[in-house]
Amino acid sequence: MTDGHGLGTREREPAAPHEPAGGDLHDGAPRPAWLSRQLTRYPNTGMRVWYLAITVAVTVVLYYELYIQGAVATKVIQHFGFTFTEFVVVLVVGNAVGAFGSLFAGIADRWGRANLVVGGLLLSGLLVTFALPNAASKGWYLAFFALLSVVEGVALVATPALIRDFSPQLGRAAAMAFWTMGPVLGSLLVTEISSHTLASHPDWQYQFRLCGIIGLAVWLVAFIGMRELSPQLRDQRMVSMRDRALIEARAAGIKPDELLRGQWRQMLKPDVIGSALGISVFLMLYYVFVAFLVVYFVTVFGYTEARSNDLGNWYWIANVVALLVAGFASDALRVRKPMMIVGALISVVGVALFATAATEPKTGFHTFAAYFIIIAVGSGIAYVSWMAAFTETVERRNPAATATGLAIWGWIIRIVVTVSFAVLPSVVPATSTLVDHGARVKQIVASYPAQTRVLQTVHPATLAALKLNPANRAAQASAISQLTGVPPARVAQVALLGERYSRELVVAAALTPATQAALASEPTSPAALQAAVREIAAGLHITPAQASAELAALGRVPRADLALLRIYGPTVTHGAAALRSLSAVPAADVAYLAAHGGEVAKASHESPGQWQTWWWICFAAQLVFIPTAFLLTGRWNPRRARQDEIEHDRRVEHELELLQAETAVGR
Repeated sequence: MTDGHGLGTREREPAAPHEPAGGDLHDGAPRPAWLSRQLTRYPNTGMRVWYLAITVAVTVVLYYELYIQGAVATKVIQHFGFTFTEFVVVLVVGNAVGAFGSLFAGIADRWGRANLVVGGLLLSGLLVTFALPNAASKGWYLAFFALLSVVEGVALVATPALIRDFSPQLGRAAAMAFWTMGPVLGSLLVTEISSHTLASHPDWQYQFRLCGIIGLAVWLVAFIGMRELSPQLRDQRMVSMRDRALIEARAAGIKPDELLRGQWRQMLKPDVIGSALGISVFLMLYYVFVAFLVVYFVTVFGYTEARSNDLGNWYWIANVVALLVAGFASDALRVRKPMMIVGALISVVGVALFATAATEPKTGFHTFAAYFIIIAVGSGIAYVSWMAAFTETVERRNPAATATGLAIWGWIIRIVVTVSFAVLPSVVPATSTLVDHGARVKQIVASYPAQTRVLQTVHPATLAALKLNPANRAAQASAISQLTGVPPARVAQVALLGERYSRELVVAAALTPATQAALASEPTSPAALQAAVREIAAGLHITPAQASAELAALGRVPRADLALLRIYGPTVTHGAAALRSLSAVPAADVAYLAAHGGEVAKASHESPGQWQTWWWICFAAQLVFIPTAFLLTGRWNPRRARQDEIEHDRRVEHELELLQAETAVGR
């Protein structure tokens, strides 16, 4: 993994006595105890693991705080009255300012990493606990989220720099696996906690406050326990723990300010920029999942927020496992780039399967979970191997400028995410309609299903005419015709006959079908007439004499009119009743459904295809990543990598012997 370059990048001065642990080697002025976080000796394995664990815990919490918004995105949108496009703007602005937060974090090479991380974690905890859930308006919410994104942009650089400092190259992939678990476990915390608490705590503010309290608890641990290496130690390249003695011996002769001259120029190279761009486009799918997974499954497949987050758990858990396994495997094989290629290919297969299913409404929950596992495993293998290779590539150029190299990567990835989020609404415009109006339309439809069918069937112009004049007979006939399929003229004729023979129709309704059939075939049959009188008297609660008179009046109705009423009467009556039922729907709901029902229905039809287009864009982006693997340092062949390691150990032993000889002469 060293490509035969050895540990250092320049000749070192003779060793000098070490300062006490916790001192500040690049600034002679005394600092408060809580600011003195630098170690002048490389820690033993136990303490090194402790410092790495704190850094990983901090990373998990920072991303939990940043991503919690995604779990309750639809609720936040409804609470503030965001349109979908406005909500996307919040994310665009957040990522844009976060990009420059990453650039700012490049100062970690001069000012250190730990205090940036500890201070940022305190600020983010306060923002998530108090500021965001109490935001008074869209503007304030945007401002607070932008500030939170700046903190995350700094952490994106400072935390992996700390991981790199405490992890030799031969254990770099495993260490980076634990760091990469930060964003993934942060996402898992979001989906796991929200999927189990949204039912009992449906208010979105609860999710933010719980997240913030957890963040402040972890901040207290970091405030007490987080440490970092002094510049003299971290500014060297460490291949294995066997280099520890040599690195400490060299440390006293290193002048950090000299190593940092021109560090930006040293990092602005094709291997750094190109590989950073490659991984950034590769992760487009990941960031869309973080921000819009809930929105996608709520609007396209009708999942609840809790069920959507439960589906996300499959992705994050599989990703965590893949990161750990791939990290240890990469260190064992001593190679990075082959694993990057294999992981990317696995991921693109999963993305292709997922994209194909995006337009299939019958795709089941567990089918999606299976596709998510494939994507998560592949992307985990590719990403952890890339992180190790990238930090090693940066070290090859200048170990003292590690944070600078990571700052360039952090800026590029945030810019890519910003651009992708800015483009997303134009690729999936139907989602804007579904987020903006779909929830209320769905609520109206659920409350008034029969009336909704009427509103969806009758032409808006006809409804407008009825609203203007409910007694408009032509509009009534047109509306009933549209509901029943009976021609308007026939509807009008039936309605007129119904009014003319309203009493006769009531009498006819009292007769059984058998009696009606008997009278139709033999109108003068005594038995049929007697049965009819009995049925009318019983049904209308009148005397037999009155019933006989009513039957005589019914007999005077022309048979053609009765036949027409018998054929079309029930259908027209049902249509008229459905039309009258609209009076039960509030006028505001009728107006809203009339204004947006059609576009929501159209958006529901178009949304799956539009999202499928986006998933194919992510598929292409992952393919773009593959050739950028060739830009990074490192061997392809494990056997050659082990030979480099053996040669490196020989050089370390030789240099240690020289330093010991120089020290003996100096005495």
